[in-house]
Amino acid sequence: MKISFHKIWLIIRSEYRRRVRSTAFILATLLVPFGFVLVAVAPAALGYLAEQSSQKTVAVVDRTGPIDSVQAAVRAGTYDGSLLLPNSLLAGTGSATYYSTQGGGLTDQIQIDDRVGRVVQQQRLRAADATTSVLSILESDVTVESRTLQEEGTGADHTFAYTAIGYAMAFIIYFAVFVYGQYVMQGVIEEKSNRVVEIIVSSVRPFELLMGKVLGIGAMGLTQMLVWSAVVVGGLAGAAPLLALFLDPSSLGVAPDASSQAMAEAAGLSIPTIPFTLIAWFILFFLGGFLLYASLFAAVGSAVEQQQDAQNLLLPVMTPLILPILFLTFVLESPDATISVVLSLIPFFSPILMMLRAVITTVPAWEMATAFGLLVATFVAVIGLAGRIYRIGILSYGKTPSLREIARWVTYR
Repeated sequence: MKISFHKIWLIIRSEYRRRVRSTAFILATLLVPFGFVLVAVAPAALGYLAEQSSQKTVAVVDRTGPIDSVQAAVRAGTYDGSLLLPNSLLAGTGSATYYSTQGGGLTDQIQIDDRVGRVVQQQRLRAADATTSVLSILESDVTVESRTLQEEGTGADHTFAYTAIGYAMAFIIYFAVFVYGQYVMQGVIEEKSNRVVEIIVSSVRPFELLMGKVLGIGAMGLTQMLVWSAVVVGGLAGAAPLLALFLDPSSLGVAPDASSQAMAEAAGLSIPTIPFTLIAWFILFFLGGFLLYASLFAAVGSAVEQQQDAQNLLLPVMTPLILPILFLTFVLESPDATISVVLSLIPFFSPILMMLRAVITTVPAWEMATAFGLLVATFVAVIGLAGRIYRIGILSYGKTPSLREIARWVTYR
C-alpha cells in the first residue's frame, strides 16, 4: 500500500487549524491554568481559615468531677465539648473521651489527641521523677536539613518538589491521553454520523485519514500543554519569592538581609531546575502515549455511530490506561525496584510510570531509550491493526459490532 505523506500532512494541518481556532480551545487554554492554581492554593487557604476559625472552648474534667453537669453544659452550648480524663489514664490503662454535640472536625480531633498525648506524657515523666533537663530534651524538636552533593559544594534538596513534579507529569500524561483520545474518537463519530467520511475517503485512503487525524489532534494537544506548562511554571517561579516576603529570617536560620531567593530556598519553597533532557523525554513519551491510545480510540469511534454506543468497546482501551495509576504509589516509594523497572518498560504503562521514575530517581539512559523504542514499536503495530478496523468501521452502519466482529476485521485484507 502506497501512502501519501502529502495527504497526511494536509489532514494534519486541517485538523490542527480547525481546532486551535475554536472558541472551546481558546477558553480552555486560557482558563485551565487559573483553575490549576486555584486547586493548588484553595486547599491550603481553606485549611488555614479552618484552623483560625476552629478555636473552641473545651471543659476538661476528671473522674471525680461532676460529669453529668458538664455534659449538660455542652448540650446547652456553654462549652463546645468536654474532655474526660480518667484516673487510670496516667497509669496507661485508660483512655480519654471527648464529648460534643457536633462531633468536631478532623482538625479538632488531631489537636485534641496531640495535646492530651503531650500532657499525659509529661505527667507520667514527672511521676517517674524525671528531671527538668530530661523533660526539656524530650520536648525539644530535632530538625533534619537535607542537602545534595554537587560537583562544587552542596545544594538544596528538592525531593519533595521533584516528587510533586513527577506526580504532575504522570497525571498530565494520563489525562492528556484520555481527553485528547476522546477528541479523536468523537471526531471520527461525528464525521461518520454526518456521512462526511464517505466523501473524504473518496480522495484519501482510510489509513491516511486515521494518521492525519491522530497527528493533527496530537499537535493541538501538545500546543495546549506547552502553553499551560509555561503559564504554571512562570506562576510558581514568581510565587516562591513572593511567599518568602512573609517569612521570618530568624526562624529559617538565614541572615536578616537575605535575598528572597535564599529565603525561599531555606523554607523549601524554591522551584528546582528541571533538566532539558527531562523535558525532552516528557514530550516524547507524551506524544508516544497519545499516538498509541489515540489510534485505539479512533478504531473504537469508527466502529460505532453514537457516543453512548462506544462505552462497551472502551473497556479494552481504558484498562491498560488505568492500571498504571494503581502502581503510582509503589513506583514512587520504590522507583529502582525490579517490579518498578519492568512496569515502566511496558509500552502501555511507560508514558506514565517511566516519567515518574525519571523525575524522582536517576534512570539509566538505556532504560529510557528502551522504553521509548518499545513504545514506538507498539504504536506502529497498533496503528496498523487500528487502520484495518478503521478502514471497515468508518463505512459500516447499523448494528454496533461486538469485540469478536472487530477482531475479524483485523484479519481482512
